[in-house]
Amino acid sequence: MEKIMFYILSAVIVVFAALSVTSRKLYRATMYLLYVLIAVSGLYFMMEYDFMGAVQLSVYAGGIMVLFIYAVMMTDKIGQPMRSISAKRKILPFIVTMGTAALAIYAIYSYQGISKVNEATVTKVSQIGEKLLTYEAGGYVLPFEVISILLLAVMIAAIVIAKAKKLVNQEKN
Repeated sequence: MEKIMFYILSAVIVVFAALSVTSRKLYRATMYLLYVLIAVSGLYFMMEYDFMGAVQLSVYAGGIMVLFIYAVMMTDKIGQPMRSISAKRKILPFIVTMGTAALAIYAIYSYQGISKVNEATVTKVSQIGEKLLTYEAGGYVLPFEVISILLLAVMIAAIVIAKAKKLVNQEKN
């Protein structure tokens, strides 16, 4: 059963990734990318990487895709098909893609494995949370706080710039 689910998720990823790249409609390409990210989270859940699966769903499929879809909706050419590319300009990317795929397949099949096997360590989500919220060495609270202050400053600057443009436009009238 797991093997069948793996093949189904892999097929979904390959098909929708190809559709995302080849679609001429911007909104559809974004939605196809969303399906790819959801299927990747399914693979994480199958491998019992529940934390990574949840992060994939919430951060990428949730947050980033909402941002992409919002950005696409803000464009004025959402309903129009993208311009087509000539066959001559498609040859080099196709050759590079096939070369990269061949190199990856060669690397996978020629891999000999790890000579010294170490025991796997089990990391719980609670341990990850504690590491993210600690002030001690190796903790990540300070970077999170710095980033939050930076984002607050950016939001305030965006509001000031928007208000300044609005005031300039009102003074012209």
